[in-house]
Amino acid sequence: MRDKVEEVLNKIRPRLMADGGNVELIGVDDGVVKVKLTGACGGCAMATITLKMGIERILKQEIPEVKEVVAV
Repeated sequence: MRDKVEEVLNKIRPRLMADGGNVELIGVDDGVVKVKLTGACGGCAMATITLKMGIERILKQEIPEVKEVVAV
């Protein structure tokens, strides 16, 4: 499942990089994807919205086994 998640994150990364940010996959545990937002995304006030409404939504669409995405 980790490989699938990384593949989807690779599709998302160009959008984040366009705003000076990125996302790093920390791990996948029982359907919970742990990520770290880096660059401009790491300190952005909109980071929670990016995480939940962007990254989590897309991952759940692409990989039904994903239950949640959390920042670590």
